[in-house]
Amino acid sequence: MSDKTKTLTLHVWRQNGPNAAGEMKEYTLEGVSDHMSFLEMLDVMNEKLMNKGEEPIAFDHDCREGICGMCSMVINGKPHGGHKGVTTCQLHMRHFQDGEHVYIEPWRAKAFPVLKDLVVDRGSFDRIIASGGYISVNTGGAPDANALPVPKTASTLAMDAAQCIGCGACVAACKNASAMLFVSAKVSHLAHLPQGEPERFERVKNMAKQMDAEGFGTCTNLSQCEAACPKEIPVRVIAEFNRDLVKANLKGS
Repeated sequence: MSDKTKTLTLHVWRQNGPNAAGEMKEYTLEGVSDHMSFLEMLDVMNEKLMNKGEEPIAFDHDCREGICGMCSMVINGKPHGGHKGVTTCQLHMRHFQDGEHVYIEPWRAKAFPVLKDLVVDRGSFDRIIASGGYISVNTGGAPDANALPVPKTASTLAMDAAQCIGCGACVAACKNASAMLFVSAKVSHLAHLPQGEPERFERVKNMAKQMDAEGFGTCTNLSQCEAACPKEIPVRVIAEFNRDLVKANLKGS
């Protein structure tokens, strides 16, 4: 297999800290292989910077397998680069042309403050989960897999929502920086399972309240979140969230 290489001009957001002024800085990187992932390309760029005694570009990463959701950045104006069902770590350099200018920025949202360069604080998501995105009943020992039958339709809907990796691409894609797709996915996951039913309405009210407290915007149903989601979570879960929230308020739970 041939290994084509190219030269890219990178425009990267550099910011020393949360309270520092940031700016786009331009770098030229030669010898970029088509087989590199986007994060591997940044690794090479950082080696070049460190060899010159310059500060490397800070960016989040962990599994590099499209599982953890940490590789969050806006590439050429699109979260994760804009390829359907692909996280940044799964994006390969064959999608870029020789001589191309590539613009790399962090998520832009009030609730995701920049910590450094491309790294943002997504602790707001953790606080939303802590407000109700769990089942509080202690189960003791692990039961047999077939001890609590779940209809196939319900389990499929629950698993569709459970694919959410909490990367925040939905927030970055939304003009209002809404977290509705993320929150709705977490609510939908548990709402379709019998274990989640007892706390269903308390859960949706608490998570909605925390989402608002974190400073996320409102949903205006443009579905950019679904288009940007690397796990292709459907906006159907937002409708489910809204129905449950209305029921919860009517019940006064």
